[in-house]
Amino acid sequence: MPGCRVPAMRARLLIAAVLAGGCGGAVAATGSSSGGTDIHALPLGDGHVSSAPRSGYVDSCVTNFGSGQGSQVDGPWIDATHKTWDYSKKLAVNGSVHWPSASYKVSAHAGRRTITFNDLPINHTTGVFPIASSDPAYQYDRNPNRIAAQSLSWSLPLSPKAAHKPSCTNLGPIGVLDDGVVLFNALDAQGHDAGAHEVLDRCAGHPDPSSTYHHHDIPPCILSKAPDGRATLVGYAIDGYGIYVVKDRHGTMPTNRSLDSCHGQTSKVPWNGKLTRIYHYVGTLEYPYTVGCFHGTPLTIHRSGPPPPGH
Repeated sequence: MPGCRVPAMRARLLIAAVLAGGCGGAVAATGSSSGGTDIHALPLGDGHVSSAPRSGYVDSCVTNFGSGQGSQVDGPWIDATHKTWDYSKKLAVNGSVHWPSASYKVSAHAGRRTITFNDLPINHTTGVFPIASSDPAYQYDRNPNRIAAQSLSWSLPLSPKAAHKPSCTNLGPIGVLDDGVVLFNALDAQGHDAGAHEVLDRCAGHPDPSSTYHHHDIPPCILSKAPDGRATLVGYAIDGYGIYVVKDRHGTMPTNRSLDSCHGQTSKVPWNGKLTRIYHYVGTLEYPYTVGCFHGTPLTIHRSGPPPPGH
């Protein structure tokens, strides 16, 4: 994250920098009824998987989860008794790898939005993967996968429409964020809360067995750049709808209580160059983080490599 040097050893340092506005913005993290979220006691999303749209849940196309890759041991930031986790205490994978060949382009023509990218981050570094045995993260998550460039081109509607009914999300790409990195839903291959359990790098990313680097939520390096008092477009879901970071003038983000069963809402936001009243997904600090189900008709994503992703 250019201009924000934070040791990889502790993710708590990154969160502290974000909350203090040291990296270009502040995110309120209070436990108040006004809508803030306490990052020291985020609700653990384990078990919040459904086969139908439901607020605070992931509507998952996958109903049987195996013992695939993921974290091996719960970190001390997980409070299994109270079913919460402390974002400020979570480890981050060590390393600061630059990707000069990263590419991300968004263009519009004839009612379609074309997103062409290679899934390498355009404006931040990654950790070192596979996770080295000398990395403190290794005792909790032994991610053996490597990061490699992908060749992706998605054609999405410029003006998406609601589907006849919402649809489920798969284990794999559900969107792309504006750092040029694929977004997955909130689950790991074991059906657990990936944001809580899996040890990620400083920008909350890691690779799956197909070498696809991805996020499970809106990472701090994007949250910190979104200004207070407005809605900021930070990516697109594969049904064409926008994914936004929404902060009030105090920097407070919404919680699940103010969003629908797909983790979205309809309001005026910047869209296609002007303020438009349209449905959109809203990022939160609490699970399921971005997209709970698809409001529109999702693009069919064809993936090569091992099915389905283990991270």
